[in-house]
Amino acid sequence: MSETSASLQQAVSIDAIRAAREIVYQHITPTPLLEYPLLSEEIGARVFVKHENHLPTGAFKIRGGLNFMHHFAAARTHSGVITATRGNHGQSVALAARLHGIPATIVIPFGNNPEKNAAMQAFGARLVEHGRDFDEAREETARLAEAENLRYVHSFNEPQIVNGVGTYALEIIEAFERRGERIDAIFVPIGMGSGLCGVISAFRALSPETKIYGVQAEGAPSYYLSWQAGKVVETKHAHTFADGVATRVPAPMALDIINRGPGEGVDEILLVSDSEIIRAIRLLWRTTHNLAEGAGAAATAATIKLGEQLRGQNVVNVMSGANLDTTTLREIFSN
Repeated sequence: MSETSASLQQAVSIDAIRAAREIVYQHITPTPLLEYPLLSEEIGARVFVKHENHLPTGAFKIRGGLNFMHHFAAARTHSGVITATRGNHGQSVALAARLHGIPATIVIPFGNNPEKNAAMQAFGARLVEHGRDFDEAREETARLAEAENLRYVHSFNEPQIVNGVGTYALEIIEAFERRGERIDAIFVPIGMGSGLCGVISAFRALSPETKIYGVQAEGAPSYYLSWQAGKVVETKHAHTFADGVATRVPAPMALDIINRGPGEGVDEILLVSDSEIIRAIRLLWRTTHNLAEGAGAAATAATIKLGEQLRGQNVVNVMSGANLDTTTLREIFSN
């Protein structure tokens, strides 16, 4: 583990998550954690859905953006901020920057979700198109950051982002404490890893008995392969319609947290196919009347996949986002 990675891990903690909550709640309220009897009946476990899809940007990442931008605005060392995104992280940065009067530039790959693009522009961001996927857009982001004196906001390598995102994990734990019940398992989709690492940091401190599952798409298995290998494994392609989990290059610092081992990091990373994600989107719509994007349904797809192994348990599915574009929506529900 590098010195930088060790420093980041120390900066991500349950105390820092609690501190972030005071900042995040200046702009948003806790999201619902709901059990739907029909969903639980069909899966065979008591499934509780954490509705991060109800946030202003339609996804959990706004929590991290709000916490990061609060700290950046206090120091203000650059002319503005810049990031690369497929959409949800970019919306988070754009909205949080606007709240603090900070110019934001967002680099997106060609062919990105047009509705996510429109949302980022509506939040006041300047959009720059570059590359065939997220990782090529990220490379252009680093160049522009240096050329224009912009603070590059990585979607993981920022302790304030991970701590901000971790506030949803704290909400889950406290909700179950009020019920007097235990959480047997939680399923978390993996994009760059902030959601999973926030969950690991909060749950290992406060609910260590809970089994933590990360979820990736079969066509974008970089974190799964890296978890198995114990080191960063890049993939040449990320073939999945679920753009929130379409990552080819894992963040080394995220992997260090994920790979702490059973009882310390993630317990297991699961792969789900696009067809399994689509079935989960349809199931969630029918049983909860909530529309999940691909990444937002990945946790439920993995829960269905484990089936009998979870029977009778209390299981949390993180519905990480709802930003499904209209074209994809039509394709999913037309068959």
